[in-house]
Amino acid sequence: MEVKVKVWIEDDKSNLVFGGGKTEILEYINETGSIAEAAQRIGLNYKKTWSHIQILEKYIEDSLVITQKGGGEQGGTTLTPKAKEIIENYKLLQKDVKEYTKERFIELFENSKTDILNLKN
Repeated sequence: MEVKVKVWIEDDKSNLVFGGGKTEILEYINETGSIAEAAQRIGLNYKKTWSHIQILEKYIEDSLVITQKGGGEQGGTTLTPKAKEIIENYKLLQKDVKEYTKERFIELFENSKTDILNLKN
């Protein structure tokens, strides 16, 4: 048996600011150097992917990507140091939450004196 959790960050008005999907977009941009390529890998269209980036930058009030127009070597997209730091910190938070949740689940459900969940085989 295993417990699952998802981690995301909301503002004080419950608007989604950052989570796994936006992390994935930024990581693919970092890997490919292209918003279009990142969109293709995720299965979104370019406009929707760009919209996610704009929403992030609206809430964070800082640039997360640097775009260079043009084809070939001149064009492309890179992440700002702030974007890379946000990804790193989010992934660390996600890892910590998952580890704590697993430990606490074991304490409460698997190490209890009675089989609380009493699952059928």
